[in-house]
Amino acid sequence: MEKMTSKELRNAWINFYVERDHVDIGASSLIGDGTTGVLFNVAGMQPLMPYLLGKKHEKGKRLCNIQGCVRTNDIESVGDASHLTFFEMMGSWSLGDYFKEERTKWSYELLTDVFKLPKERLATTVFGGNENVPRDDETAYLREKSGFLKENIYYLPDKNNWWELERGPCGPDSEMFYITDKKACGPNCNPSCNCGHFVEIGNDVFMQYERVSDNKYIPLENKNVDTGWGFERILAFLNSTNDVYLTDLFSGAIKILENATGISYNENKDTTYAMRIIADHIRTSVMLLGDEKHLVPSNIGAGYILRRLIRRAVVQSRKLNINTNIFDDIAMYFINDIYGDVYPNLKESKDFILNELHKEVSRFEKTLNSGMNDFYKLVKELNEKKIVTIDGISAFHLYDTYGFPIELTEELAHENNLSVDMEGFKKKFKEHQEISRGNTEKTFKGGLESTGEVETKYHTATHLLNAALKQVIGPDVHQKGSNITSERMRFDFSCDHKLTEEEKMKAEALVNEWINEGLDVHFEEMKKEDAIKSGAECMFIEKYPDIVKVYSIGDVSKELCGGPHVNNTNELGKFKIIKEEASSAGVRRIKAVLEEN
Repeated sequence: MEKMTSKELRNAWINFYVERDHVDIGASSLIGDGTTGVLFNVAGMQPLMPYLLGKKHEKGKRLCNIQGCVRTNDIESVGDASHLTFFEMMGSWSLGDYFKEERTKWSYELLTDVFKLPKERLATTVFGGNENVPRDDETAYLREKSGFLKENIYYLPDKNNWWELERGPCGPDSEMFYITDKKACGPNCNPSCNCGHFVEIGNDVFMQYERVSDNKYIPLENKNVDTGWGFERILAFLNSTNDVYLTDLFSGAIKILENATGISYNENKDTTYAMRIIADHIRTSVMLLGDEKHLVPSNIGAGYILRRLIRRAVVQSRKLNINTNIFDDIAMYFINDIYGDVYPNLKESKDFILNELHKEVSRFEKTLNSGMNDFYKLVKELNEKKIVTIDGISAFHLYDTYGFPIELTEELAHENNLSVDMEGFKKKFKEHQEISRGNTEKTFKGGLESTGEVETKYHTATHLLNAALKQVIGPDVHQKGSNITSERMRFDFSCDHKLTEEEKMKAEALVNEWINEGLDVHFEEMKKEDAIKSGAECMFIEKYPDIVKVYSIGDVSKELCGGPHVNNTNELGKFKIIKEEASSAGVRRIKAVLEEN
């Protein structure tokens, strides 16, 4: 096994593919652009999705990169040895160029020639087939031909080795694993069990079919390959550890925390947990603040996630009894020593990053102090009444008003010989969620004051206008809000300039063209993640339920939506823009009416 630093691993991956005629396309922004309906870039393949679905890439058919990603759906798991909020994916792609033979050969070369892994320790899985698609014997044959031992090739079902969207390109995938101890859990042990003896290394996805209906798959004319390997996971693995915080990506940050506390990283589980959260959350905050889109903390959307990360780091700093000024040193470690050469925006934005970090930390520390005052008033009242449990309503008040994580309230309660009514807190929290969900459902009616026939027409027209503006101004245009009455529609959208008369005329003409074409309007219900993968656009994806409606208007518009729609665009009448004006910084507003033909 070849021990590597993060820089060596980064260079090894890119050089390997450049030598094989791939172009390094670099990393895209971490911040979602609105087209995928997610707050952040959550997968290495996400920015490549339009090209995997058929669009031509300006840099050719062979591409590679190392893409930063942010996932916070399992933020509560951060603090263990492997979960991270920011991580990188090593990727390579063939867009209608080479296919399985080259891909399987190169994957094996990476594993054995570059990473020096022993042949007998390598395993791979391939698609085992189902009633619609035969098993992938071709990949199994090519894996063995490339060098994998036959006894280490496993056929697994579609839940393990199949990739697809609701419609469009799909196909089998083939994962690669390192075997730590094959004999440890018996003769039937394989990569799908939870024994821990098969460590996943990477995945090759072979897009060779098109799903045209629920049970019908046809061969694709242009086949694609998507390869994704987790950077931090591979780095830890190559350095013979399962703890990513023991790699050079984090070692400097951990050393700063050890020096500040006088405590060794592995001294006890509580301090280890706190150090991991601080290191991870400051790293992610640095990457988001220094991103080309310069995200800042706020109370909504992606900005709220950033705020939550910084505030969680502050809470953990109190547990370690350290001054939050140390965040500067940790931030600069990531900027100068680890990522500055890879993500040049970080060095260019150094002052901005530190300033925004300071502001948010200071803001939260003041809030925390106010909350602590309320907490100790509560403790005094409970002691006077000889009550030993903090009720759920009071615990939720600390959470809702001061941003106290419930674990902080529990810890403080324990220090004061009190307990917390967790069931009561969860009940109150659930009530809060239901109220929020109710408000969200009102929002998802598309800005309608009511849902009459006229309002329904206007709402459908907002979808057409959104699609038209994307064609006239550019794909970066996204809806920012709408308001609809029985007399007019108002539509806010992202745009950095006042529309010219020509742009307004083109947008209006496009909408009327689609109305006159009589396009059918229909919807499908599907899982939210499948809707995102299908390319449907939406606002506020994090507030949608797990099962969503995706409305399509012909082939010109596809959006997640909870509002009412007409059945066909010919019901709308004539669309006319009556005003275009500024709404806020970077946001324009169009007012329009529907007239009878």
